[in-house]
Amino acid sequence: MALKGLQAPPTSGGHIWSRELGEMKANVKDVLVLSAAEGLRSPLCGMCVPGNGNMTPLVLSCLFVLLQLSGSLALVVTPGDMAVLEGRSVTVPCHYDPQYIHHVKYWCQGRIKDFCTTLARSHHDMGDALTAGNRVSIFDDPTQLVFTVTMMDLTEADSGWYWCGVEVDGMWHADDAASLHVSVIHGMSVLNSRVHGEEGDSIDVLCQYSVRHRESEKKWCRSGDWNSCVKTDSNGTFRNEAVEIQDDQWESFTVTLRNAQRRDTGWYWCGSGQQQVAVHVNVTPRATTTPSVVTDPTTLVTEVMKSSDPTMRTEAAAPPARGLVQQQHNAWMPPLVIGLGLLLLLLGILATQKLWRHYKRSRAAREQEEMESSLTVCPVREADWKNTAIVFLNTSTQQLQVLGKDKYNF
Repeated sequence: MALKGLQAPPTSGGHIWSRELGEMKANVKDVLVLSAAEGLRSPLCGMCVPGNGNMTPLVLSCLFVLLQLSGSLALVVTPGDMAVLEGRSVTVPCHYDPQYIHHVKYWCQGRIKDFCTTLARSHHDMGDALTAGNRVSIFDDPTQLVFTVTMMDLTEADSGWYWCGVEVDGMWHADDAASLHVSVIHGMSVLNSRVHGEEGDSIDVLCQYSVRHRESEKKWCRSGDWNSCVKTDSNGTFRNEAVEIQDDQWESFTVTLRNAQRRDTGWYWCGSGQQQVAVHVNVTPRATTTPSVVTDPTTLVTEVMKSSDPTMRTEAAAPPARGLVQQQHNAWMPPLVIGLGLLLLLLGILATQKLWRHYKRSRAAREQEEMESSLTVCPVREADWKNTAIVFLNTSTQQLQVLGKDKYNF
């Protein structure tokens, strides 16, 4: 049974180690044992050991600590902390020193190595994978000096510290192990945040999502324009002349830009529910090395360089992406209809007001004419008109009219 010392999770190292490191570890142990047996002075313990071989408790304590320190040399290395989407799988490579080819490897969970829970172990005579439970497997590849651990169908409860460990036999030897932290997160990610292709090609974008988004509709939008989004139907598909979306309704959906054009270049994002992740698409002109007929060799070289070097080409600004243009134009329709409706309403109000004013003027003119026609001269004798004047009062115009007999001839 190996004697294990308490170790806090060390900082994950790189992939650099050598056989000399293992030899140095063995030499340190040999020197410590020789010092205890022969009574030599240990520079690290700072005391003399009696020549008769009797070791004091303090010497034993120093020896135990030094052995643990020698066992903490980085002979097992992990790639570092990892983040994984909920519902997906993760594979962790654990590299080890050549002296551990025939040793048992294991994968355990817990912040402190000596109290961690073992989830999977390899067989010391076999390199094939042995599964512990239904979600964790381990595979040892001695030719590459690495064993890999795979955890499937992860949940947020699987977040925590894990250890890649190698069992080391012997009473005075502690297991060699390296730790890493696995974070299981909820959201979305993309396989490549920047994709590119040539004109006329089909460009694929793989968008991944966690288990909580399996039932959500998936979206593909041009960044900065919410009205440009295209969405999947109940079967998880969408298709038009420029864009195709296929959702496996389990962990990812694929967006395909068909017959890509230069105007498709730009930032997009794929989304599910309230989550989204940005993707940049770059469409370049199709490369050609067959220029038009040129007689001057210098001009021929220049034309070939321009056709292959993007920095020497001058292109007009790319128009909006295909497949999203119609929806962008439709976005202007509601404001335009509302503006036309308001304009027609204003014109109707002005016309009504003008007609009402015209009606009032016409009515006033008719009333005045009727009043004037109703005023008539009463018949009288001719003698009564002599030295007499008739006064008519027009109430509508408040004017006095004096009529003499010269005006009315009787």
